[in-house]
Amino acid sequence: MKYLLYLLSSLFVLAGCGPDNSQAPLQMELSVDTPQLEFPAEGGEQTFMVTSSEQFYLVPGDKWLTVKKGAKVGGYQTPVTVTVEKMTVAEDRKTRISVVSGEDKIYVDVIQTFDDGEDAGNIDQPAQTMGIGWNLGNHFDAYSNGVSGETVWGNPKASQATFNKVRAAGFSTVRIPVTWLGHIGAAPDYKINEAWLDRIAEVVGYAENAGLFVILNMHHDGADSNHWLDIKTAAKDPEVHKQIKEQIAAMWSQIADKFQDKGDFLIFEAFNEIHDGGWGWGDNRKDGGKQYQCLNEWNQTFVDAVRGAAGENNRNRMLGIPAYCTNVDIAVENFVMPKDVVKDRMMMAVHCYDPYDYTLPANKSEWGHTASASKKVAGNNEADLEKVFVKLYDNFVSKGIPVYMGEFGCVNRATAREQAFQQYYLRYYAKLSKMYGVPSIIWDNGAKGHGNEKHAFIDHGTGQFCSKEAEAAIKALIDSYNNDLTLEQVYNNAPK
Repeated sequence: MKYLLYLLSSLFVLAGCGPDNSQAPLQMELSVDTPQLEFPAEGGEQTFMVTSSEQFYLVPGDKWLTVKKGAKVGGYQTPVTVTVEKMTVAEDRKTRISVVSGEDKIYVDVIQTFDDGEDAGNIDQPAQTMGIGWNLGNHFDAYSNGVSGETVWGNPKASQATFNKVRAAGFSTVRIPVTWLGHIGAAPDYKINEAWLDRIAEVVGYAENAGLFVILNMHHDGADSNHWLDIKTAAKDPEVHKQIKEQIAAMWSQIADKFQDKGDFLIFEAFNEIHDGGWGWGDNRKDGGKQYQCLNEWNQTFVDAVRGAAGENNRNRMLGIPAYCTNVDIAVENFVMPKDVVKDRMMMAVHCYDPYDYTLPANKSEWGHTASASKKVAGNNEADLEKVFVKLYDNFVSKGIPVYMGEFGCVNRATAREQAFQQYYLRYYAKLSKMYGVPSIIWDNGAKGHGNEKHAFIDHGTGQFCSKEAEAAIKALIDSYNNDLTLEQVYNNAPK
């Protein structure tokens, strides 16, 4: 049914008698055959018909669509073709095309929605099945003299056996941190070295063959604002900020293109622990939120780059979006999830090494309510750790924003008693992870021994456990995640 908007009077017939009346011009009502056009997220092309005896022109209404008049048909009808661009944000948008003839004007509304009814919101959520994961840490993220390399921090090259045994140990996910330093060409293309990409793709293939989820990221490129992802300078200099966004877009477009044939098992994580050198306690606390805004924009640039890359898989790929310094408290106060062209295909990424003095430098050797007061971090250890997960659940998970813990851990210990508390910590952590729906990936940097930063659990080259103590720790972690014990039961079985 034609939609008619009368902007001219009814047909004008010149008054008078005589034969000249039959030659009076017939003025057609300005009309269109539809009041509205609807487009899916990927855009496309549609046509509507304008009826008019007079000349008319078109005003598109917004830059994301174009209009073009065709040749008249039937004397008074003119087809108008409307072309709408693919959406870059997951937010419905609307404009109107003006059809103007003299003083008369009518409109056609154009609506585009991010939910096209096919691929939005109906894809399985990895957050529900990622479970407990393992980091291939200090590996592709390792670097020396500004050049990253797989073995420069002492780890052997990864193999198919590595990932087979990681899977056999009970892990569901691997995170493969990658530093791109030394493999990036000059502006404006920022071409990534093909050999470096090929080797990373080979290792991703090992994990795929083993049936694992994979998280692939940009890691030390933003470490302490000492490299090109310099948020400290970007927050003060708009030109630097603009240049960094251009490089992010160029690099993530290349990475996404490289992996365009990889399915839902592969997750892209924008960055690692982006901060200004103060680990969340630097200028970010006193610059009025400028660094947080920078990171929010960088995250949006990352999403847009991946969604705009080649292949349908990239349109639907799950994306990991890091909070500032991956800090939970800062995330609660300042994190903004980017806009996306598909629903439910992003997760927030945070890290947790709480309490720090126990899990990383090993300044304290025991943890929990049964630990010796002099050997544990002050406070209610179990309750304090649970508060981290409660914050994530209340502020994000319960509101439909999936969260994963890209890193957590607890360094290896020397004595049997200390190892018992390490295992207890991992059991308790795993149970919280499962209870609050936050999949977690343990940090493994390949550093053997005990104490400060000694996170070696699985040999990066063979997949074998690094020690019996490491095997016991991983078994405690995975068994606790999978068994039916309650948190209270884990609590009641703390070391005596």
